[in-house]
Formats: sequence, structure tokens, C-alpha cells
Amino acid sequence: MKKKIAAALIALITILSNIYILNNVDTGENTLLTQIVLCFMLDALCIICMFNTETLFRVPLDIFRDRNMFWVLAKNDFRARFAGSYLGIFWAFVQPLITVLLYWFVFQVGLRAGGVSNHPFILFLVSGLIPWFYFSEICTGAANSLIEYSYLVKKIVFNVGILPVLKMVSGLFVHMFFVTIAIVLCALYGYMPGLYTLQLLYYIGACAFLALGIGYITSCLTAFFRDMTQVVNILLTIGIWVTPIMWNPAVTLPEVLYKFFKLNPMYYIVDGFRDCLLSKIWFWEKPLWTVYFWCVSVLIYLFGVKMFNRLKVHFSDVL
Repeated sequence: MKKKIAAALIALITILSNIYILNNVDTGENTLLTQIVLCFMLDALCIICMFNTETLFRVPLDIFRDRNMFWVLAKNDFRARFAGSYLGIFWAFVQPLITVLLYWFVFQVGLRAGGVSNHPFILFLVSGLIPWFYFSEICTGAANSLIEYSYLVKKIVFNVGILPVLKMVSGLFVHMFFVTIAIVLCALYGYMPGLYTLQLLYYIGACAFLALGIGYITSCLTAFFRDMTQVVNILLTIGIWVTPIMWNPAVTLPEVLYKFFKLNPMYYIVDGFRDCLLSKIWFWEKPLWTVYFWCVSVLIYLFGVKMFNRLKVHFSDVL
């Protein structure tokens, strides 16, 4: 019964999205072709989701069943990261803040970066770095989650599938603080919050979903290959430059290379934060990249959860 309800919900969302695309998408000379491609991508994604409803909704259902224990673990995880330090959770806010100020000083003052967008550089930088901080924290934390909670993994009755989600939720506390700071900073520059600001919730959820899918893949790989954490750190270091966050490819690159950079799903998130805070654009006004992002993210998530569930019977043996 639950599978039928989930399948019906997916089908309804797909039908409504197809109707919207066929009636509202206008991309110039290739409008009809674009509409056909978008509808095909949506329908293909719908079929994939319908055949994988159990995998798609397994994690949320597991969390709901163990919600009391989950929230206790999430709060303890947040506190445990700073246990033993004199300033405690204060460090969770200091490090990202210093990073933002450092990048701002280097690019704005040192290199005199200008003209990257029609908005003040500090706002362009902050609105890009904040979602990246959250994404990288989930990816790093999820990759180490099985090793960090190895004492729980070895317990037969514990559902290890919720461990990567712990990192997503514990990182959300700090992330929401910085989102608030970004909103206030934008307001000081004249970009007042409004209905578009509520759209941040959509992009935060999209960022968490993408990072969680990657986290399931890296967490089970780290259990067998401990050097995976170093690989993740290297990829994140590269990712912050190719997303891109400190520079604008729309201004500096040819059209072909610019579209290539946009294939990075995190570009959609970073650009979406800027749309909410600065440009005031709804996500459905970019249907092609929205559909592309969710196709990529859902496939990564399904692959990650399936891989995790296939290998979890061996976790207790290798940890």
C-alpha cells in the first residue's frame, strides 16, 4: 500500500511538471525540442523512481521509525565534535567565518577582483561559500561516519543506514546560522528578504540530498579503503574551484565551457542560493538545469543507498 502511494505521488509530480514544461518553457528557437527533451528526462526519472520506491524511501522511513534515538544521536554528534575544547561549539562558527573573510581579503583586496557579477563581491562570495560549506561537511562527515561510530555498527540491532544522515542533520545547525548571517548581510546591502528567500529551503534540501547520496557511497568505501577520506578531501579541494564559487564562468569562459561547468550539480545549488538572495529568480524558471540536477542527484542517491545496503553486512567484519 505504501509503495502504491509513493508511486502515485511520483507520477502526480511528474504529470504536473510535464504540464508546466509544455505550457511555460520558452527557450527561443528550440522551444519544442527542449520541451520534448525535458519531458523525456522527467518521464525516465519517474520510471526509475517507481521501480526503486523502496530504496528511495527506505532512509526516511528508517529515520521516522527510530526518530527519538536519531535526534539524540544527532545532537550528541554535534556536541561531540567540540568536546574537550574550552570554547566548545564556538569553533563550528569561527572556522567558516575566517575562511570567508580570508577569501574576501585575497580576492577583493589583494587581487582586486571586480566585475564577477552585477552584485557586490562579498555577497557573491558568501552566497556561494555557505552551501559549499554544508555540502563539504556532509561529504566529509559521512565518509568517516562508519569508522567514527564503529561501536554502533558492530551492534546487530542498530540500523547503520542512519549514520550518514546524522552528519547531514548535525551540520544543519551551523548551516542555518550562516544562512541567517547571509540574509542579514544581503539586507544591509539593500537586498531585502522576501518570498524568494523561502526558496532557500528548497536549495538546502537539494544540497543535502545530493551530498547524502555521495555520502552513502564514500562511507561504505571508507570502511574497506581507509584512504578514501583523503581522496574525498582532495576532491572537495578541487570542487571548490571548479564549482565555481570565487569566480564567475559566465563572465570569463566561452559559452561551451560555461555549459560544461554547469554540468557540476553543485553549480546548480550555488547558483540557486544567489538566485534566492541576489537575483530573485525562482528555480522553475530554470527548468532544464532543475531537471538535470534531480536526474543526476536521484541516480547518485539510488546508487549510493543500494551500494550501502549491499555492503553493510560486511561492515562489522572490517571495522
